[in-house]
Amino acid sequence: MTDVASTAKMPTSLHGETRETLSFLLKLVIIVAIFRSFIFSPFNIPSESMLPRLLVGDYLFVSKWNYGFSRYSLPFSLPLLPGHIFARLPERGDVAVFKAPPGNGEDYIKRVIGLPGDTIQMRRGQLILNGVAVPKQRIADFIVPITPNYTCSAEFQDSDDGKPICRYAQFRETLPSGRSYNVLDRGDTPADNTSLFIVPADHVFMMGDNRDDSADSRFPPVVGQGIGFVPTRNLEGKAVVMFFSTNGTANWFLPWTWFSAARWGRIGGGF
Repeated sequence: MTDVASTAKMPTSLHGETRETLSFLLKLVIIVAIFRSFIFSPFNIPSESMLPRLLVGDYLFVSKWNYGFSRYSLPFSLPLLPGHIFARLPERGDVAVFKAPPGNGEDYIKRVIGLPGDTIQMRRGQLILNGVAVPKQRIADFIVPITPNYTCSAEFQDSDDGKPICRYAQFRETLPSGRSYNVLDRGDTPADNTSLFIVPADHVFMMGDNRDDSADSRFPPVVGQGIGFVPTRNLEGKAVVMFFSTNGTANWFLPWTWFSAARWGRIGGGF
């Protein structure tokens, strides 16, 4: 009789365990979603547009509260938040992640250059902000090793102690606030000369630090070509700290290569 009774209770017990497991997983998903939506979210760098500050293979954390919250703060851009709540403008020079126009479906990372009411223009590679040339000082060339995560065209290839590298002209820009950052110049390109832009209300003007290889606000909002002005509600967060970086030589099935591929000197860097 005891065996029969025990057997009869097993399905109920298993059902209870399954329910508890599903409940735990659901709570975990909710907690992670809240954390990623409103506190911190990881982001990895897929392109060269923010060289020299960001390399392909960098992983960083983005703080989500700096610019307020909208549907673009949520996973899959779920339309659960009305408008743009607790909205705050970024500061010029912030490195921000946002949903890129015109599709508003892909995450981009660029530097905030212009705020509402600002005028922006590029003249012969010189940034003109509100009618004044932003100081641009030539500094040492930027050098990046050629790895599976980064290659460059032949005109910029060089060697350093026998190792292949890419070498670019590098400059230090300093905004009126005193905030400064490095940018790259690859020579004369269509991006070096633009018409005059006036940033409309509730929008920002975003640019990549790799000035001659960035689809940014200097170009009309066409997928893969430019983004135009970026609505402030599209801002997802501010880059705050680098937590990992890899040169792309790791084999995920060989754990020891994860350490040799890591660019340890880049980890922990702030913005």
